[in-house]
Amino acid sequence: MTLRLLLPTLCALAALTAACDGDRSVRITSTTTESDAKGVLKVVDTLQCPQTMGSLTRKGSAQDGGKVCTYVGRKGTEVSLHLVALDGAAPADVLKSFETRLSASLPAAVAQLRASADAEKARMQADLARASADTAAATADAAAVQADAAGAQADRAAAQADRASVRAPGVAIEAEGDDASVRLPGMRIETKGDQASVRIGGFHIDANDSDGSARVRASSGGGDSLSVNAQNNAAEIRTSAAGEATRTSWILSDNRETESGWRLVGFEARGPVGGPLVVATVRSKDTNRGRAFEDAKDLVTLNVGE
Repeated sequence: MTLRLLLPTLCALAALTAACDGDRSVRITSTTTESDAKGVLKVVDTLQCPQTMGSLTRKGSAQDGGKVCTYVGRKGTEVSLHLVALDGAAPADVLKSFETRLSASLPAAVAQLRASADAEKARMQADLARASADTAAATADAAAVQADAAGAQADRAAAQADRASVRAPGVAIEAEGDDASVRLPGMRIETKGDQASVRIGGFHIDANDSDGSARVRASSGGGDSLSVNAQNNAAEIRTSAAGEATRTSWILSDNRETESGWRLVGFEARGPVGGPLVVATVRSKDTNRGRAFEDAKDLVTLNVGE
């Protein structure tokens, strides 16, 4: 089952969301504040850009009137901190431009994940077509099936030799050959050939060994969400917190050597309703990828809050 493909992806996510022990003594100046269920996000006029933050060291001074600061880290890691006005635009549209620019550093990963998504869509359409064809064939052959009822019963008896069934209050388990279905309170697991599906509350995993893909979708009752799309050496992670304020992150990684040397790109973005957004972008060649994102996240927290 392809869940092993998710381990590096989930490790990167854990590193991205982990809290850091950086120095929080720098004072944050702001004009207004806005309450949110997760805390207070500041509306800042200019960026606070300390000389160092964890593994990062600032290059030069703030640019563009205090709206951009650039940092370097281990093995050439690049982190840029941006203060971005929304000017009436939707936060998702503003962040899409960052995603597009960063994705250009990992074109092979983008192409691979896009091809995987297209293949998954094609498989779903093919499954629907096969289901329709099977239904039509079953209707056309109904008379023949009835005529061969005795033979069908014999076939079912033989098939049951490879089947197992367990029934208990709240529990249903069916297994036949390499396929299995498990139903428990709040949980559902399905395996069929190379494919596997797990449903636990708002947590969904779909994996396919035939193409090395795995997809994770998770959501909480409060509206927080996580999505992971992994395919062989490439992975994409998105997180979003509930509420009207912006709290979102995006990571794209590629375990293969790339022409540019980059192995991971992404951003951490936060901002109150109406903006501005504080966005930390990351491009990393370091195999210890989580460190750069922890430090980038600390820069965002320093400016706008949790």
